[in-house]
Amino acid sequence: MLKKTYFNVNIYIALLYRIISLMLIFSLCRLGFYLINKELFDDLSLAQQSRIFLGGLKFDIVAIIYFNILYILLQIIPWELKYNTLYQNISKWIFIVFNAIAILFNFVDFAYYKFTLKRTTFTVFNQFSEEQNLSKLFFQFILDYWYLTLFYILFIYLLVQFYNTIKIKVIKKFTPKTYLFQTLTLILVVGLCVIGVRGGWRHSTRPITLSNAGEFVSKPAEMSIVLNTPFTLIKTIGSSVLTPVNYFNDNDLVKLYNPINYPEQKTFNKKNVVIIIVESLGREHIGGLNKNIQNGKYKGYTPFLDSLIDHSFIFPNSYANGRKSIDALPSIISGIPSINEPYVLSPYSGNKTTSIAKLLANEGYETSFFHGAPNGSMGFSSYINLAGVKSYYGKTEYNNDDDFDGMWGIWDDPFLQFMAKKLNTFKTPFFSAVFTVSSHHPFKVPAKYEGKFPKGPLEVQETIGYTDMALRNFFNAVKNQPWYKNTLFVITADHATVSYLPEYQTVAGDFSVPIFFYTPDGSLVGKSDNLIQQIDILPTVLNYLNYPKPFFSFGFNAFSEKNDNFVINNNNGVYNFFKDNYLLLNNGKETVGLYDLSTDRLMKKDLKGLQPIQKDLENHFNAFIQQYTNRMINDELTLESEKN
Repeated sequence: MLKKTYFNVNIYIALLYRIISLMLIFSLCRLGFYLINKELFDDLSLAQQSRIFLGGLKFDIVAIIYFNILYILLQIIPWELKYNTLYQNISKWIFIVFNAIAILFNFVDFAYYKFTLKRTTFTVFNQFSEEQNLSKLFFQFILDYWYLTLFYILFIYLLVQFYNTIKIKVIKKFTPKTYLFQTLTLILVVGLCVIGVRGGWRHSTRPITLSNAGEFVSKPAEMSIVLNTPFTLIKTIGSSVLTPVNYFNDNDLVKLYNPINYPEQKTFNKKNVVIIIVESLGREHIGGLNKNIQNGKYKGYTPFLDSLIDHSFIFPNSYANGRKSIDALPSIISGIPSINEPYVLSPYSGNKTTSIAKLLANEGYETSFFHGAPNGSMGFSSYINLAGVKSYYGKTEYNNDDDFDGMWGIWDDPFLQFMAKKLNTFKTPFFSAVFTVSSHHPFKVPAKYEGKFPKGPLEVQETIGYTDMALRNFFNAVKNQPWYKNTLFVITADHATVSYLPEYQTVAGDFSVPIFFYTPDGSLVGKSDNLIQQIDILPTVLNYLNYPKPFFSFGFNAFSEKNDNFVINNNNGVYNFFKDNYLLLNNGKETVGLYDLSTDRLMKKDLKGLQPIQKDLENHFNAFIQQYTNRMINDELTLESEKN
């Protein structure tokens, strides 16, 4: 049995020791979770297990800081009182009680996981809020899982013994020097805590969330090993919880909207696929897609993209599914829109999903993704790994900070040249996507290009001119390569941004981005007035390639002659539903606006109540909501054939 005290240490050393002790206990919880549920996971190699357990430390740190923030503050406040015996005894029980609760949450999922196949989220409190027999259920759980109860008691015993192993060395008298040192230490520890709960120190690092666990796994199910239950509970507080909806019976539902795609039986055309996602490239900035603006005199800020558009298949009515970069990749690569909140931040981010990369990789494609920002920025590397992309190339792989813009990543021009060189080494056929970074606030261009591009009325437009030039240089670098002519290029944006033209200062304009398709061999040229959105890219590309198997996608084949497609996005809780020439605004309960965009682009005349048009739009909108909601809840975003 351990003695109560082994040695006296500085209060900050004691704090560090206790945090490390908690990390050890959390790791033991992860091991217990894995061993008890091992049959639910595919056999993991030692290398995979090591990666998962090391990755899990990142999430443990977040949970430990949240559950111990009061204790940490009590230990770092620069006052003499904290060395008082009663003060430390109270602190000790705060530490033990809060962490006993955190450990209990982990232990609950030792047993509960097999029923849900996900770590418990905050929705569990809503789920059981109306139960009248919670105490009975609790004691039944203890009886059914008596062995877990014994192990839990053992873990709490370890928690207490770890705490009692050291004793804080008392500072009997504070001097000005002591106050200064402890104040600076307070600032340092608070800073470290902020970095810890964010999951990194870079400004481009979004606060770590459930989907970031995808960075350390090969399959979504394994994310549950990486995560810990205190973390998932904290991160899903306030998250949008979906509840099942049943507007239509199954037969009527699929007639209105069916997300299962059945391709025509044609010969698979294994072209290379390159998707170019340009940061903040609203459709407003492209002259070639706005020839009806300013009596045909509007030039825009993308002369190179304009030259491509003349030889491409274009869709003037093209939209993003979200307004943030984090919305874009799941929409474009996996065909999953962000509806109530970004998909990767939702409780459903661990669902099994498909992607262009996965489906084409199953057909022998090499797959890659390029993003010049620091690796891990925006959580992209985590999502890309879950999407089945084999190779990720970021700032780390570029490995030359001389070309770093000092804020977001490598300047677009050199990074796109880096991508060009990498593509030239790939075995064909390949799928690749790139997400540019330079046309982002604070809207700067490299010093040597200052004054070279039109500034326009918006700051972003000069940087868009720079990225347009970088794309010209990229295409010049690859146009003589053997793979080039057998490639389908898809050019789009992550989202629109601030607008200047009145035609884009509307709800529709808020989501207007380019989506067009270019093939160097000239086989795909034309124009369609069909609606197209980011989630349509996956089915449109696969149908163009004559992909031979059924697949799941919330989007539509934009080249289809059926013309039954629609566009969906959401902003501030209001759904924007585009179909035919109309835009329906719905708050999730009722229609709040209806506009005919063919005759009223500036949205001045509300047609709400116009029947039967409004009813038809509401039916299709409700059909989408039913398919999206119920499939998201039930984790039904793939087909069995997609796994082969």
